[in-house]
Amino acid sequence: MKCPYCSFLESKVIDSRPTDEGGSIRRRRECLKCGKRFTTYEKIEAVSIAVVKKDNSRQQFDRNKILKGIITACEKRPISLVRMEKIVDDIESELYQAQEREIDTARIGEKVMEKLKTLDDVAYVRFASVYKRFDDVETFMKELQELKKNN
Repeated sequence: MKCPYCSFLESKVIDSRPTDEGGSIRRRRECLKCGKRFTTYEKIEAVSIAVVKKDNSRQQFDRNKILKGIITACEKRPISLVRMEKIVDDIESELYQAQEREIDTARIGEKVMEKLKTLDDVAYVRFASVYKRFDDVETFMKELQELKKNN
């Protein structure tokens, strides 16, 4: 494993323990050159999922894109990165359990909004405003009123 500090290619494992209810293994490593420690995670390589974009193009599923959108929506909100990553883990798990080889972006966006709606109203509205592409203030206000009515 390449050291993130000095780029040396050899390290030793100091500690290993299961995480995510056995879904991955967390390993603490020590670089054999500089002696600094770092953490790696080992996960099962799952069957790839193609994401169908609005223009019908396809891209390989990338959990980091979902996480980036959630982090942006949760900016300056009292939500930990661990909680945001848990949302992405849950969505990714749902997608793989569905055993579909393709999924459209709309379904992924709906899943993200569903999770954010139960977590934080402001983060939900921020994500929804970008995802749903509110064209005017009336559409935005309608979404806010619907959110307020359901709370």
